Amino acid sequence: MSIPKHLLLVCVLVPLALSYPFFPPTCYTKVLNMQKELTQMAADLKSHPETGHCMSHMPDLYLDVHNACTMHKMRTYISLVDGLRERRCAYTREVRKLGVNLRQLFIIMSEKCHGDLVFTIMDCAALER
Repeated sequence: MSIPKHLLLVCVLVPLALSYPFFPPTCYTKVLNMQKELTQMAADLKSHPETGHCMSHMPDLYLDVHNACTMHKMRTYISLVDGLRERRCAYTREVRKLGVNLRQLFIIMSEKCHGDLVFTIMDCAALER
């Protein structure tokens, strides 16, 4: 290989290696990221013109992975999303995605990350903000 090809290879690989995270995401960081995404997704669905009419009666979704009541809140919200089937917005991709992602987070928290998560509080009223 000639020197320009080596130089080009180094110029491509060095920024790629520097941008790659050197630590794998933990179960805890995955749950924190999903919690933020789902809270934002539910708020966006309530304000979106296409889904706002049938999501308006839904309670605000606020998840806190440190609160033991989050599991109950997620189960309740999943059943409410499933109950939207008689309304037109239940069949939109975004509403289905919210339900699927909530189930996924619930499974991750209850089964996969069971030993990594520690519930520091049990304040159900804090989730009703």
